[in-house]
Amino acid sequence: MRRTSTALMFVILLCITTNGFTWGFFGHKHINYHAVFLLPPEMTSFYKQNIQYLADHAVDPDKRRYAVLEEGPRHYIDMDHYGNAPYDALPKKWNDAVEKYSEDSLAAHGIAPWWIIIMQQRLKKAFAEKNAANILKLSADIGHYIADVHVPLHASSNHNGQKTDQVGIHGFWESRLPELYAQTQYDLLIGKAQYLSNPLDYIWERVYESAAASDSVLKIEKSLAASLSSDQRFAFEERNGRVLKQYASSYSLLYHTKLNGMVERRMRSSIFSVASFWYTAWVEAGQPDLRGLGKIEPTAEMLQNIESLQSAWLGGKIIGRSCAN
Repeated sequence: MRRTSTALMFVILLCITTNGFTWGFFGHKHINYHAVFLLPPEMTSFYKQNIQYLADHAVDPDKRRYAVLEEGPRHYIDMDHYGNAPYDALPKKWNDAVEKYSEDSLAAHGIAPWWIIIMQQRLKKAFAEKNAANILKLSADIGHYIADVHVPLHASSNHNGQKTDQVGIHGFWESRLPELYAQTQYDLLIGKAQYLSNPLDYIWERVYESAAASDSVLKIEKSLAASLSSDQRFAFEERNGRVLKQYASSYSLLYHTKLNGMVERRMRSSIFSVASFWYTAWVEAGQPDLRGLGKIEPTAEMLQNIESLQSAWLGGKIIGRSCAN
């Protein structure tokens, strides 16, 4: 009975750290938080006053996957479904892609880059209206989607190693490794956000980078796993007050070293990209004065939405891709 319970707990852990929470709660919060410090002074005062909201709600889109049918495909795109690089078969523009493949077909394999552009336009509108609550909500949300496309396995149909007997690698790469090394080893002093003259082309370049890295994420771990026994790969360690079976710290270090800085590079790029999309939306909205907006207390509608998402996450089942597929 004890072994069964332990195995079940490990499966639950993998579900949580793989497809439930991309970049992990820690990673997404870390990315949104650090992106604030790349903004110009005209934006920094407002964003810094609300930095905790931006960090805390960086994970809302993942919680939304438990409540909204259409949410899942917004987090990924299976680039291997469209052939090999340079992916000439897949149009960059949404209308062209719909004409070629149909909207249903595109949704079946992920729509992340196109959804980011929709979110960017919504954020631009919120800036133009100086709607502080919407600026914060949309900034937190778009930060999540942008960070997601920087994750290599978000650009692969083998998103959790399910095709190569590596189930759990998704959370291993994007959750376990950042939690172990981001705060102590990563250099996240990046510079300043930049205006993106073509946000669509920019985000596609990040997708192409992720697609190119996805094979390495899988092959490196596969080779490493073949050289070690199971008890060298997994260990019982405390997590959130519970002792759970997870990838051992020693094995994590080996994998992290073999990846040669990949996770840090993708996190740095995520932070820069998030800040640059925020900045670009603000510039395109006419650079409205944000100084008078101050620290925003959640509205009744925001609190209701937060409670609804929390309830769906705690009591529901993820809609769409899960750790089992």
